[in-house]
Amino acid sequence: MTAGMAESQADPARTVTVVPGVTAVQHGLLWLVGFCGAIAIIEPSPYEVAILIMIAFFSTTGLRLRPQFLSLITLLFLVNIGYTICAASLMDRPEIVSWIFTSWYLAVSAVFFAMVAAEDTFARLDALRRGLLAAGLVASLAGLAGYFHLVPGHPDIFTLYGRAAGTFKDPNVLGAFLILPALFALQGVVADPFGKAARGTVTLGIISLAVLLSFSRAAWGQLVFTSTFLLILMYITSPSPTARARLVTVAIIGAAAAAGALVVLLSFESIGNLFKERAALEQSYDAGRFGRFGRYFLGFEMALDLPLGIGPLQFNKYFPEDTHNSYLNAFMSGGWISGICYPALILPTVALGFRHVFVRVPWQRAYLAVFAAFLGTVGESFIIDTDHWRHFWMMLGLMWGMFAAAARYRARPRDPGGALAPRISA
Repeated sequence: MTAGMAESQADPARTVTVVPGVTAVQHGLLWLVGFCGAIAIIEPSPYEVAILIMIAFFSTTGLRLRPQFLSLITLLFLVNIGYTICAASLMDRPEIVSWIFTSWYLAVSAVFFAMVAAEDTFARLDALRRGLLAAGLVASLAGLAGYFHLVPGHPDIFTLYGRAAGTFKDPNVLGAFLILPALFALQGVVADPFGKAARGTVTLGIISLAVLLSFSRAAWGQLVFTSTFLLILMYITSPSPTARARLVTVAIIGAAAAAGALVVLLSFESIGNLFKERAALEQSYDAGRFGRFGRYFLGFEMALDLPLGIGPLQFNKYFPEDTHNSYLNAFMSGGWISGICYPALILPTVALGFRHVFVRVPWQRAYLAVFAAFLGTVGESFIIDTDHWRHFWMMLGLMWGMFAAAARYRARPRDPGGALAPRISA
């Protein structure tokens, strides 16, 4: 059997010609993009450079724009058209131009990730997963080094307001970015052989500690919710009673160990005091008529009277702070066009995500992690602006790419005996 046939049987979503050298470069670039996602402390970040290189290389070595992506492209186009129309009178301001450009760029990146994930799905997701795990470790270690003042001569590096920020400008974004790498590590702990599981345990511990010390309430909630949700999905989709028993056992031991570690960490005064302050369900900036939650109602009332919105980055001209709600921000920044099309893009993606949970595909494990992290970010979008988070649009594109790949996987021809026939590379 040739290498190309072997890869095709392992991943029937592969339909492109297998060229070993080209494929290796493609996978290497995907690893690089995943890794560069951790470096957001400078602008433009290395992630942008890596994305451009990857787009250029993949475009010359084979990408297909599939019919399944028509809805994705249409809604992304309409969302950004709304933003652009509402920003027309503000284009003399560089920050507005930059905001619009970033929105279009992230939309293009989502489509690109969808096209990439629709081919050679298993191997490409694995390369990206490994890059994201490395990124999660680097960002976490930087955050821990900053929080514990381990960088000589730079006591405040990699921190903000006493919180771990790592290689990000904002501790909240650090915490949010680490969720997907944490879920990949969690899968290794509960499903991999002992050696890999041990390494996964160390990785998960480092990333979880960085999430804790980011003191981001949303990231804490996301880590707990998405981890629990992922374990439930893995349990109900596992075909093996032995695997289910191991998952439950490891989950119980892990939860007990995490609780014990948390108790120890909170015994340190500096950590415990800030934890108690941040763990309060309602902060001072959340309460009141013009607090975070009060602004939601006032903003949506305002949106009903403004079909063209108020334009990007203008909400804090009317209220003390930004929207801190991506759905409200869509209405404010892009008027009714963006305000309607943004949830019309996100919510059906979630619905399709649930429909694909039980689809038996070679990349199901990676799919469950991406879907859990995506769902957590969608939920977080109700309390914070996530619409310019690079990893959010990456996950959105990956979801649509995996939808397309799953449709083709299920449509494989069957041999006369009823078994699924392998798809051979073209």
